[in-house]
Amino acid sequence: MFSLFQALVVMIKNDDKAPQMSKFLGRRLFFSAAVVLLLIILLLTGVITPNPRPY
Repeated sequence: MFSLFQALVVMIKNDDKAPQMSKFLGRRLFFSAAVVLLLIILLLTGVITPNPRPY
């Protein structure tokens, strides 16, 4: 969430000296992909298990 708000501030200020907005959005995308990959690895290794089906 922090990177998203940083990108918002950069977009609102529109300063040429500030870092590009894509830097913050890319960081957010990388973090989200890393979390999803970690969840998949944990599911495949059996560290965490999904809820059983209700039917």
